[in-house]
Amino acid sequence: MLRIKDPKKSLKFYQEIIGMELLDQHSGGDFTLYFLAFPQKGDENLSAEEKAKGRFNREGILELTHNHGTEDDPNFKGYANGNEDPGRGFGHIAISVDDVEKTCERFEQMGVRFKKRPSDGKMRHIAFILDEDNYWIEVVPKKMSL
Repeated sequence: MLRIKDPKKSLKFYQEIIGMELLDQHSGGDFTLYFLAFPQKGDENLSAEEKAKGRFNREGILELTHNHGTEDDPNFKGYANGNEDPGRGFGHIAISVDDVEKTCERFEQMGVRFKKRPSDGKMRHIAFILDEDNYWIEVVPKKMSL
């Protein structure tokens, strides 16, 4: 689960840029949960209700949590992403893609912020991008060996 400041911006990022699909959302009074996943074969035949009911029967679900009011609070500084002081904890999520270079070219054209491009540093087969709340997303090739 990632805490988000503005659901409109975050949902747009994860759906339009990353390519995930909103499966379900649940309001709990002063917060809303959003469940996203990459489309699977056969999803196009499912109704919204079937996708919502089956959200935990699949791999790779991302839960975004929005605490209401943060999007309009000028004093809200954002959530700790685990990679900045003070302290370290959570580091990043990862997505696998067919072609890191082509995917990063697309990200660049869409104005995505990079922490590390494939051409930076020694590990030239991966990249790191930043989402709307500065969470790191590692971009790795689907056929990568460690």
